[in-house]
Amino acid sequence: MNWNMWVRQVHRWLSIAFTATVIANFVAMGLGEPPTWVVYSPLLPLFLLLFSGLYMFVLPYATKWRSARSAGGLE
Repeated sequence: MNWNMWVRQVHRWLSIAFTATVIANFVAMGLGEPPTWVVYSPLLPLFLLLFSGLYMFVLPYATKWRSARSAGGLE
C-alpha cells in the first residue's frame, strides 16, 4: 500500500472515530453534565482529520506542480 492510500485509509477511520466521539458527547450531555474529558474528546480526531484532509487537498496541486516542473515548465 502506498503512502497516499495509507493516508486515505487513516482519514476514513479517523472520521469514524470523530463521529463516534461526537455522538458520545451528545449522549453524555443528554444524561446531565458530562465530564470535561468527554467534552474535549472529539478534538484529537478532529485535528488529525484536519492534517490528513489538508494533505489530500494539496496532493493534486503538488502533483501538477511537480509534473510541470519536471517537464521544464511547459504546460
